[in-house]
Amino acid sequence: MTAVSEPRQALAGVTVLDLATYLAAPVCATLLGEFGADVIKVEQPRVGDDLRRLGRPVTPSAGGSYWWFVEARNKKSITCNLRDPEGQALIRRLVASASVVTENFRPGTLERWNLGWTSSRGSGRRSSWCASRRSARPARTVSVRASGGSPPPSAASRI
Repeated sequence: MTAVSEPRQALAGVTVLDLATYLAAPVCATLLGEFGADVIKVEQPRVGDDLRRLGRPVTPSAGGSYWWFVEARNKKSITCNLRDPEGQALIRRLVASASVVTENFRPGTLERWNLGWTSSRGSGRRSSWCASRRSARPARTVSVRASGGSPPPSAASRI
């Protein structure tokens, strides 16, 4: 009997930096991990990701809720204070080596910390950015934009 080898996954060798919290963008990163991408999840120091506390814990010692374990699968978690210059320097290094960056901060937040697309494009790496935003329109609560090698659309041109 011959051994069956594990097939190569479609996104093997792709690195995803997940800066997002709550469902839309983190689930995107989770799905990329399902296809073999190496996903690095960035959490807040001391408190972790908000999904760890959403709903009841799986067990008292599990360290998270059911939703956290669904969203965090296929990810390696680190903690980093994005408001701190040392943390910002770490994120810049991670962005420089990432193929994909997912985030869902309010518009302008990452730019204020010099971590946005425009400040990281000089890193020499052409990362794809996926940003999930709440829309001001009641009928469209989530709009998603992805850009690879070109700046995100301006606020005036958002869907």
